[in-house]
Amino acid sequence: MPTLPKAESQKDPIESYLHVLHALMLRDMRTRFGASLWGYGVVVLWPCVHVFMLIAIYTFQKLAAPLGDNRALFFATGAVPVLVFQYISREVMKAVIMNRPLTYYPQVKLFDVILARILVEIVTGFLAMIVVCSTLIIIGSDPIPSQPFTAMCGYVAAIILGIGIGTINVAIIGFFPGWLIGYALFSIILYVSSGVMFLPSYMPDKIYYWMKFNPALQLAEWVRSAYYPYAGIQVDYLYVIMFGLTSAAIGLFIVKHVVSKINS
Repeated sequence: MPTLPKAESQKDPIESYLHVLHALMLRDMRTRFGASLWGYGVVVLWPCVHVFMLIAIYTFQKLAAPLGDNRALFFATGAVPVLVFQYISREVMKAVIMNRPLTYYPQVKLFDVILARILVEIVTGFLAMIVVCSTLIIIGSDPIPSQPFTAMCGYVAAIILGIGIGTINVAIIGFFPGWLIGYALFSIILYVSSGVMFLPSYMPDKIYYWMKFNPALQLAEWVRSAYYPYAGIQVDYLYVIMFGLTSAAIGLFIVKHVVSKINS
Protein backbone atom coordinates (compact mmCIF):
# COMPACT_ATOMS: atom_id res chain seq x y z
CA MET A 1 0.00 0.00 0.00
CA PRO A 2 1.47 3.39 -0.97
CA THR A 3 2.26 5.74 1.89
CA LEU A 4 1.89 9.47 2.03
CA PRO A 5 5.01 11.59 1.75
CA LYS A 6 6.51 12.56 5.06
CA ALA A 7 5.68 16.25 4.64
CA GLU A 8 1.99 15.47 4.04
CA SER A 9 1.76 13.03 6.97
CA GLN A 10 3.14 15.72 9.28
CA LYS A 11 0.90 18.39 7.82
CA ASP A 12 -2.40 16.60 8.47
CA PRO A 13 -2.33 16.81 12.31
CA ILE A 14 -1.46 20.50 12.11
CA GLU A 15 -4.28 21.17 9.66
CA SER A 16 -6.71 19.23 11.83
CA TYR A 17 -5.72 21.21 14.89
CA LEU A 18 -6.09 24.51 13.04
CA HIS A 19 -9.56 23.45 11.87
CA VAL A 20 -10.54 22.67 15.47
CA LEU A 21 -9.15 26.00 16.67
CA HIS A 22 -10.93 27.88 13.89
CA ALA A 23 -14.22 26.15 14.71
CA LEU A 24 -13.85 27.00 18.40
CA MET A 25 -13.18 30.66 17.58
CA LEU A 26 -16.22 30.88 15.28
CA ARG A 27 -18.46 29.16 17.84
CA ASP A 28 -17.13 31.44 20.55
CA MET A 29 -17.93 34.57 18.58
CA ARG A 30 -21.38 33.40 17.48
CA THR A 31 -22.52 32.27 20.93
CA ARG A 32 -21.28 35.44 22.64
CA PHE A 33 -22.01 38.11 20.03
CA GLY A 34 -24.79 36.60 17.93
CA ALA A 35 -24.83 35.85 14.23
CA SER A 36 -24.57 39.51 13.16
CA LEU A 37 -21.65 41.92 13.34
CA TRP A 38 -23.65 44.30 15.54
CA GLY A 39 -23.19 42.17 18.64
CA TYR A 40 -19.46 41.97 18.09
CA GLY A 41 -19.35 45.69 17.33
CA VAL A 42 -20.84 46.51 20.73
CA VAL A 43 -18.00 44.65 22.45
CA VAL A 44 -15.39 46.41 20.33
CA LEU A 45 -16.94 49.83 21.01
CA TRP A 46 -17.26 49.32 24.76
CA PRO A 47 -13.70 50.50 25.60
CA CYS A 48 -14.41 53.67 23.58
CA VAL A 49 -17.56 54.33 25.61
CA HIS A 50 -15.59 53.71 28.78
CA VAL A 51 -12.80 56.13 27.86
CA PHE A 52 -15.07 58.90 26.67
CA MET A 53 -17.31 58.65 29.71
CA LEU A 54 -14.24 59.53 31.78
CA ILE A 55 -13.50 62.43 29.45
CA ALA A 56 -17.09 63.67 29.71
CA ILE A 57 -17.00 63.57 33.52
CA TYR A 58 -13.76 65.55 33.68
CA THR A 59 -14.99 68.00 31.04
CA PHE A 60 -18.30 68.57 32.83
CA GLN A 61 -16.48 69.22 36.11
CA LYS A 62 -13.94 71.41 34.28
CA LEU A 63 -11.01 69.42 35.66
CA ALA A 64 -7.66 69.50 33.88
CA ALA A 65 -5.87 66.33 32.82
CA PRO A 66 -3.31 65.22 35.45
CA LEU A 67 -0.63 65.24 32.75
CA GLY A 68 -0.51 67.30 29.57
CA ASP A 69 -3.39 69.38 28.26
CA ASN A 70 -5.34 66.66 26.43
CA ARG A 71 -7.87 64.82 28.60
CA ALA A 72 -8.81 62.31 25.90
CA LEU A 73 -5.22 61.25 25.26
CA PHE A 74 -4.40 60.96 28.97
CA PHE A 75 -7.33 58.67 29.76
CA ALA A 76 -6.97 56.61 26.58
CA THR A 77 -3.28 55.87 27.19
CA GLY A 78 -4.08 54.57 30.66
CA ALA A 79 -7.45 52.90 30.11
CA VAL A 80 -6.83 50.95 26.89
CA PRO A 81 -3.88 48.77 28.07
CA VAL A 82 -5.55 48.11 31.43
CA LEU A 83 -8.84 47.16 29.75
CA VAL A 84 -7.03 44.88 27.28
CA PHE A 85 -5.42 43.09 30.24
CA GLN A 86 -8.67 42.83 32.19
CA TYR A 87 -10.79 41.66 29.27
CA ILE A 88 -8.38 38.84 28.38
CA SER A 89 -7.89 37.72 31.99
CA ARG A 90 -11.67 37.65 32.60
CA GLU A 91 -12.87 36.20 29.29
CA VAL A 92 -10.36 33.34 29.32
CA MET A 93 -11.85 32.24 32.64
CA LYS A 94 -15.41 32.54 31.32
CA ALA A 95 -14.50 30.53 28.21
CA VAL A 96 -13.77 27.44 30.30
CA ILE A 97 -17.10 27.74 32.14
CA MET A 98 -19.13 28.27 28.96
CA ASN A 99 -17.38 25.71 26.74
CA ARG A 100 -16.50 22.93 29.15
CA PRO A 101 -18.98 20.46 27.52
CA LEU A 102 -16.95 20.73 24.31
CA THR A 103 -14.00 19.07 26.06
CA TYR A 104 -15.98 15.82 26.14
CA TYR A 105 -15.15 15.49 22.45
CA PRO A 106 -11.79 13.78 21.97
CA GLN A 107 -10.65 16.38 19.42
CA VAL A 108 -11.10 19.29 21.86
CA LYS A 109 -8.82 19.83 24.83
CA LEU A 110 -9.18 22.36 27.62
CA PHE A 111 -6.10 24.17 26.32
CA ASP A 112 -7.77 24.54 22.91
CA VAL A 113 -10.73 26.32 24.48
CA ILE A 114 -8.38 28.66 26.35
CA LEU A 115 -6.27 29.39 23.26
CA ALA A 116 -9.32 30.07 21.07
CA ARG A 117 -10.68 32.62 23.54
CA ILE A 118 -7.25 34.28 23.88
CA LEU A 119 -7.04 34.74 20.10
CA VAL A 120 -10.56 36.16 19.93
CA GLU A 121 -9.81 38.64 22.74
CA ILE A 122 -6.53 39.72 21.13
CA VAL A 123 -8.33 40.52 17.88
CA THR A 124 -11.11 42.29 19.77
CA GLY A 125 -8.63 44.37 21.75
CA PHE A 126 -6.74 45.31 18.58
CA LEU A 127 -9.94 46.44 16.87
CA ALA A 128 -10.97 48.42 19.95
CA MET A 129 -7.59 50.16 19.95
CA ILE A 130 -8.06 51.09 16.27
CA VAL A 131 -11.51 52.53 17.04
CA VAL A 132 -10.16 54.54 19.99
CA CYS A 133 -7.30 55.93 17.88
CA SER A 134 -9.70 56.78 15.04
CA THR A 135 -12.03 58.56 17.45
CA LEU A 136 -9.13 60.53 18.92
CA ILE A 137 -8.18 61.67 15.42
CA ILE A 138 -11.77 62.73 14.71
CA ILE A 139 -11.94 64.90 17.84
CA GLY A 140 -8.61 66.50 17.02
CA SER A 141 -6.18 64.53 19.21
CA ASP A 142 -3.00 62.95 17.91
CA PRO A 143 -2.85 59.26 18.97
CA ILE A 144 0.68 58.74 17.61
CA PRO A 145 3.08 58.41 20.57
CA SER A 146 6.48 60.07 20.76
CA GLN A 147 7.96 56.59 21.23
CA PRO A 148 5.87 54.14 19.13
CA PHE A 149 7.99 51.09 19.96
CA THR A 150 7.57 51.66 23.70
CA ALA A 151 3.80 51.96 23.30
CA MET A 152 3.63 48.81 21.17
CA CYS A 153 5.63 46.86 23.77
CA GLY A 154 3.26 48.13 26.46
CA TYR A 155 0.24 46.71 24.62
CA VAL A 156 2.05 43.40 24.07
CA ALA A 157 2.83 43.31 27.79
CA ALA A 158 -0.88 43.87 28.50
CA ILE A 159 -1.71 40.80 26.38
CA ILE A 160 0.95 38.69 28.13
CA LEU A 161 -0.26 39.75 31.57
CA GLY A 162 -3.88 39.09 30.59
CA ILE A 163 -3.00 35.59 29.41
CA GLY A 164 -1.03 34.93 32.59
CA ILE A 165 -3.73 36.07 35.02
CA GLY A 166 -6.39 34.44 32.83
CA THR A 167 -4.77 31.01 33.13
CA ILE A 168 -4.42 31.50 36.89
CA ASN A 169 -8.15 32.28 37.00
CA VAL A 170 -8.88 29.09 35.05
CA ALA A 171 -6.91 27.12 37.64
CA ILE A 172 -8.76 28.81 40.51
CA ILE A 173 -12.28 28.20 39.14
CA GLY A 174 -11.34 24.55 38.74
CA PHE A 175 -11.55 24.42 42.54
CA PHE A 176 -13.76 27.44 43.35
CA PRO A 177 -16.36 28.19 40.62
CA GLY A 178 -17.52 31.23 42.62
CA TRP A 179 -14.25 32.97 41.78
CA LEU A 180 -15.96 34.31 38.63
CA ILE A 181 -17.83 36.79 40.83
CA GLY A 182 -14.87 37.27 43.14
CA TYR A 183 -12.59 38.26 40.29
CA ALA A 184 -15.17 40.73 38.97
CA LEU A 185 -15.07 42.53 42.33
CA PHE A 186 -11.28 42.27 42.48
CA SER A 187 -11.03 43.75 38.96
CA ILE A 188 -12.83 46.89 40.12
CA ILE A 189 -10.26 47.41 42.88
CA LEU A 190 -7.44 46.65 40.46
CA TYR A 191 -8.77 49.12 37.91
CA VAL A 192 -9.32 51.96 40.39
CA SER A 193 -5.78 51.56 41.73
CA SER A 194 -4.14 51.20 38.30
CA GLY A 195 -3.76 54.93 37.66
CA VAL A 196 -6.22 55.28 34.77
CA MET A 197 -7.86 58.34 36.32
CA PHE A 198 -4.81 59.83 38.04
CA LEU A 199 -1.03 59.89 37.84
CA PRO A 200 0.37 57.42 40.41
CA SER A 201 3.86 58.96 40.42
CA TYR A 202 2.38 62.08 42.02
CA MET A 203 1.37 60.05 45.08
CA PRO A 204 3.55 60.11 48.23
CA ASP A 205 6.62 57.89 47.87
CA LYS A 206 5.55 55.45 50.59
CA ILE A 207 2.18 54.87 48.92
CA TYR A 208 3.58 54.82 45.41
CA TYR A 209 6.14 52.17 46.40
CA TRP A 210 3.40 49.68 47.27
CA MET A 211 1.20 50.68 44.34
CA LYS A 212 4.02 49.72 41.96
CA PHE A 213 3.46 46.05 42.86
CA ASN A 214 0.20 46.26 40.89
CA PRO A 215 1.23 45.13 37.37
CA ALA A 216 -1.84 46.81 35.84
CA LEU A 217 -0.58 50.15 37.15
CA GLN A 218 2.75 49.56 35.49
CA LEU A 219 0.97 48.77 32.22
CA ALA A 220 -0.74 52.15 32.29
CA GLU A 221 2.54 53.88 33.11
CA TRP A 222 4.36 51.89 30.42
CA VAL A 223 2.09 53.15 27.65
CA ARG A 224 1.90 56.67 29.09
CA SER A 225 5.68 56.89 29.17
CA ALA A 226 5.60 56.55 25.38
CA TYR A 227 3.30 59.58 25.09
CA TYR A 228 4.81 61.68 27.86
CA PRO A 229 8.56 60.89 27.85
CA TYR A 230 9.27 64.20 29.61
CA ALA A 231 7.28 63.10 32.69
CA GLY A 232 10.10 60.83 33.90
CA ILE A 233 7.80 57.84 34.52
CA GLN A 234 9.77 54.84 35.78
CA VAL A 235 8.52 51.40 34.73
CA ASP A 236 9.85 48.03 35.86
CA TYR A 237 9.50 46.32 32.47
CA LEU A 238 11.02 43.02 33.61
CA TYR A 239 8.61 42.81 36.56
CA VAL A 240 5.54 43.11 34.33
CA ILE A 241 6.76 40.58 31.73
CA MET A 242 7.94 38.05 34.32
CA PHE A 243 4.71 38.45 36.29
CA GLY A 244 2.71 37.55 33.19
CA LEU A 245 4.94 34.69 32.03
CA THR A 246 5.23 33.18 35.51
CA SER A 247 1.46 33.38 36.01
CA ALA A 248 0.88 31.69 32.65
CA ALA A 249 3.36 28.90 33.45
CA ILE A 250 1.84 28.22 36.88
CA GLY A 251 -1.73 28.44 35.60
CA LEU A 252 -1.17 26.11 32.64
CA PHE A 253 0.67 23.60 34.84
CA ILE A 254 -2.24 23.47 37.31
CA VAL A 255 -4.82 23.31 34.51
CA LYS A 256 -3.02 20.45 32.77
CA HIS A 257 -2.00 18.30 35.75
CA VAL A 258 -4.72 19.04 38.31
CA VAL A 259 -7.85 20.66 36.92
CA SER A 260 -8.05 18.44 33.82
CA LYS A 261 -7.81 15.30 35.96
CA ILE A 262 -10.42 16.54 38.44
CA ASN A 263 -12.93 17.25 35.67
CA SER A 264 -12.17 14.19 33.56
